[in-house]
Amino acid sequence: MRKLAGCLIGLLAASPAFAQSGNEVSKVWVADNGNGTYKNPVLYADYSDPDAIRVGEDYYMIASSFDAIPGLPILHSKDLVNWRIAGHALLRQPPYEHFTRTQHGNGVWAPAIRYHNNEFYIYYPDPDFGIYLTKAKNINGPWSEPQLVAGGKGLIDPCPLWDDDGKAYLVHAYAGSRAGIKSILVVKQLNADGTKAIDEGVMVFDGHDAHPTLEGPKFYKRNGYYYIFAPAGGVSTGWQLVMRSKNIYGPYESKIVMDQGKSPVNGPHQGAWVTTQKGADWFLHFQDLDAYGRVVHLQPMTWVNDWPVIGEDKDKDGKGEPVLVWRKPDVGKTWPVTTPAESDEFNGNTIGKQWQWQANPFAGWAFPSSAKGSLRLFAAPAPDSANSLWDVPNVLAQKFPAEEFTATVKFTFTPRLPGDRMSFIVLGLDYAGLAVENKTDGLYLTTLRCTQADKGRKEQAEQVTKLTATDIFFRVRVTRGGKCNFSYSTDGTTFHVAGNEFTAKPGKWIGAKLGLCCSRTAKTNDAGFADVDWFRITK
Repeated sequence: MRKLAGCLIGLLAASPAFAQSGNEVSKVWVADNGNGTYKNPVLYADYSDPDAIRVGEDYYMIASSFDAIPGLPILHSKDLVNWRIAGHALLRQPPYEHFTRTQHGNGVWAPAIRYHNNEFYIYYPDPDFGIYLTKAKNINGPWSEPQLVAGGKGLIDPCPLWDDDGKAYLVHAYAGSRAGIKSILVVKQLNADGTKAIDEGVMVFDGHDAHPTLEGPKFYKRNGYYYIFAPAGGVSTGWQLVMRSKNIYGPYESKIVMDQGKSPVNGPHQGAWVTTQKGADWFLHFQDLDAYGRVVHLQPMTWVNDWPVIGEDKDKDGKGEPVLVWRKPDVGKTWPVTTPAESDEFNGNTIGKQWQWQANPFAGWAFPSSAKGSLRLFAAPAPDSANSLWDVPNVLAQKFPAEEFTATVKFTFTPRLPGDRMSFIVLGLDYAGLAVENKTDGLYLTTLRCTQADKGRKEQAEQVTKLTATDIFFRVRVTRGGKCNFSYSTDGTTFHVAGNEFTAKPGKWIGAKLGLCCSRTAKTNDAGFADVDWFRITK
């Protein structure tokens, strides 16, 4: 199983450093205003629980990825505003057999990245198994096999700190759903190389009274103070808390350093403090936007009496609120506008780094074909227990890229047996979309809808029309509020509405996704397939 998974993941991950297919500048959201300022969010996509570092002139950001594979996305920037997907640190997720099945909401929660002794360290929590570490000497990998640093249910949101005396520590939180406790932070000592916890830890802060749902801590040291940055108050409603102490085990005093204030940015918290090469401080954090996921904002940060102030402090009370437009960080020069990959022409030997599976993949699900300029998706059987595409591992998906956009896919479908199907969906707790399905008398266009897919509800399919064309175009237009309208075409010019308007729903701790899936119902030693010519995000 591990070998099979690795074979296919190589196709997703082995592209040159920072290469990305498709358009490098988004047609639907660009944070760089081109006049020395930027607008938030700097990433209008679901890169939740961000952490970031600077190494020389390069900035690297990682995010939680839950059960999506490849996981632990790594983004690269030169100026904290313009970002590209560099790759992924987790090409298969352990325990490997466990994650061959969809595990919505499980897997990689809030990670941390640090650069220590000329190596990149990423600590990530799996709330069901413990805290893992993967390392690499180069940001492009290879990344080491994840090793368990501290095992146990409910250990989440780790962040390391190497002290001035060489000792290593790890701060983390607890998930009440697994551990039965939450809203506390614990500091554990690690061995010198940071690969293993060597004690059970000391509770350094209890947020139950004033700061409920305390989680996501990040560990720093400055001017003799140990700092823990941590969100509290809930994902969509909370604030950014900072704790400080002269002793690593406390006692820690605390201060709210950013909240929503009078801004429209709800729940601004959980992220990373980064200092530029010119000494200016900035903070990356998320905002929960429901079906659009947790999008990433960039805030200016200053220090007042050894306390950080994040955002704009209009009333000078030491607590900032998020900015919507601000001057770009001064990094010594102006860098080109870049954005994470969205569209994909499938013309190379690898597919775009924006694509992820719903589980550890099997070899044979997908093959880039540079000669054809397409991606071949082979029809794979759904698990016997599957009630809908929510339960199907071979859904290839990417994040929503903006508040409003159009996604269009062109493909040809070559079925072998009745029950072969090619689907295009907007996937969340509910999902909807279009499919072309092979029946005994030919191909039929079908609309798909599943309400409460996460509760095991069955998909509802409605036949629309018979198809005879070779080339098929599916499209969804997404407007404000996650309103989705689907249409199809056989010539790429005239599109016909299919199905009723659908309101996108978030997934389990994530935003909605755009998904492709080639499936079959028959058991056979060969499979039908869809050749995806291109996938394009436009206005």
